[in-house]
Amino acid sequence: MSNGQVENLSYVDRTRALFDAETFDRILSENLMPRTAHIQRKTAETEISLQLDLDGAGKSEIATGVGFFDRMLTLFAKHGLFDLEVRADGDLEVDQHHTVEDVGICLGQALAEALGDKQGIVRYGSITLPMEETLVTSAVDLSGRFWFVDKFTFPTEKIGEFDAQLVEVFWQAAAANALMNLHLVLHHGENSHHIAEGLFRA
Repeated sequence: MSNGQVENLSYVDRTRALFDAETFDRILSENLMPRTAHIQRKTAETEISLQLDLDGAGKSEIATGVGFFDRMLTLFAKHGLFDLEVRADGDLEVDQHHTVEDVGICLGQALAEALGDKQGIVRYGSITLPMEETLVTSAVDLSGRFWFVDKFTFPTEKIGEFDAQLVEVFWQAAAANALMNLHLVLHHGENSHHIAEGLFRA
């Protein structure tokens, strides 16, 4: 089976490929509850609908009105093998802040809801990921307690039309609402686009 074929498999199909039939049936019977969530949020500034399936295949349908942000969320879903749908209508005539932050809030709430009682998962996880000249680390503790550490800066204020500081705003909102420890560390990097992309891929 090629890498491309593996990437397109669902979580269930990938798990089936790893075990004999008896073991797979036992795993499946112990994990019957779908790890999904649907969050709807409406404020004076934004209206958001977000659907998340943790056991997906990396498929996404993203429409926030912020092009670069849509691309980052698409990469987050693809490399995390989550299925993610986001529809956001925000006050972009003012700026991008409310839209990006509120999507982060919804994603964090969706992660918390989809994980449920967290049975059968590994609490800790980390990855160090290269993105051309950039190297980033993302470390997570699904502890039920919020803490966010950001050790990254951007050499430019903008990435195209996107405010680079909103990367921090988004991940802080997501971590706070998922009740997780999240540490994002930039080891080195010179290109703002690559730094942001590395953080979302990781």
